[in-house]
Amino acid sequence: MSVKRTATIVVVGGALAAWLANAATSNREIAPARIARTAPIEMRGAELADEIARLRERLRPSASPQQPARNLFSFRSGAPRSAPVAPAPVPGLFFPAPPAAATSESGLKLSGLAEDAGPDGAAVRTAIISSPTQLYLVKEGEMVTPRYRVAKISADAVELADLAGGTVLRLVLK
Repeated sequence: MSVKRTATIVVVGGALAAWLANAATSNREIAPARIARTAPIEMRGAELADEIARLRERLRPSASPQQPARNLFSFRSGAPRSAPVAPAPVPGLFFPAPPAAATSESGLKLSGLAEDAGPDGAAVRTAIISSPTQLYLVKEGEMVTPRYRVAKISADAVELADLAGGTVLRLVLK
């Protein structure tokens, strides 16, 4: 039984190998007509080269560029120009400037408030105050400017004590 089984496997395997070998090879032959077709291709290449040469001749500049009449990179050495005259305003078309935003006379503005837990667990507030030139992060008792000291920081406002005038400036968070 094993000889019969071995013979069957060999025959089927041989047939399968022959079938795969036949499928892998090509039965097509190169026709000599393809070789004869190279002559028109060479003619097309020559025509293309002539066309390229004609286009290059057409694109070649016939005249050299002229020098500009003025040099953009040199300053004018003559008399200075007068400033342009602004047109006169037309009467009746005057619009008043919008009113300035209301700010404190000191120029200070409360930008924000921060709150951290202190060493004993109580909340310690920090005020963020902006001036036209600087941003201050201050706590109660600290100086904002040489003129103002932080007196009290609440949940939405800061009171600054004016050391020069003895008044209190209240900045409210908007």
